[in-house]
Amino acid sequence: MKRYFEFAGRTRTLLATFVATALFLFLVFPSLPINGEMLDMKPGYSYDEAMAAMEEYGPDGRTTYAWGSMVLDTLFPLVYVTFFAGLIYRFRLTEGTWWLAFVPVVAGIWDLGENVQITAMLVGYPDLDPGQVASASAFTTVKGYIGPVYQLLGIGLLLVAAVRRLFNRARSGGDQG
Repeated sequence: MKRYFEFAGRTRTLLATFVATALFLFLVFPSLPINGEMLDMKPGYSYDEAMAAMEEYGPDGRTTYAWGSMVLDTLFPLVYVTFFAGLIYRFRLTEGTWWLAFVPVVAGIWDLGENVQITAMLVGYPDLDPGQVASASAFTTVKGYIGPVYQLLGIGLLLVAAVRRLFNRARSGGDQG
């Protein structure tokens, strides 16, 4: 796994996965013609809210959403996990903290589990089990809590590295004058 983190932390990999993550978030997912808000973008939902969303999507929207969930939303976790795992690994504070790069990996696995559940609901509509909806909603809710953890961790480590670099430059520049 450490080799994957090393690969993910390379400059080119970070740039490519950053661009791909942004494209998914700002172009691909918003342009899916599903006629409503994606369930996995909500903080959670009740059985009645899920049923109303499924009805709002309509048959074509449900088919598009199911396809998108199993294809696009399987690729998306691979991209954002690689980006954030690489960011965390590359800018870790010490060699012993490399394992923090597993946080986005766990989030990506969780996201894939959520996708399977949402796809099952989309395909199974209108015969949705309230327990299935509750489970899918719980996955969505937990994903909403895990996301900020790895995002703040990655961005925080990047900022710490940038501040350290600025201080080191100022210190080395000040010693020469």
